[in-house]
Amino acid sequence: MESVLKFWPVAMGFVTLIVWLIRLEARAMDNTKEIRRLWHQRREDLEASKQARDDTNKMLAEIRDDIKALISKVGK
Repeated sequence: MESVLKFWPVAMGFVTLIVWLIRLEARAMDNTKEIRRLWHQRREDLEASKQARDDTNKMLAEIRDDIKALISKVGK
């Protein structure tokens, strides 16, 4: 009984360490999932911005062609 009273703080410290390590591992796994989600969202955002940029470039090309056509008509 005396040995239990003598070593219970060490045992409690060990149990606390194990619980802390388990919680730390769970937090690391959650962070990994969040990082993957952010990378996926970033990829989607890049694709959307590329599509918007392509659409804008097409629209500007049409406007440029229209302006060139109007200038050529006026220049004649």
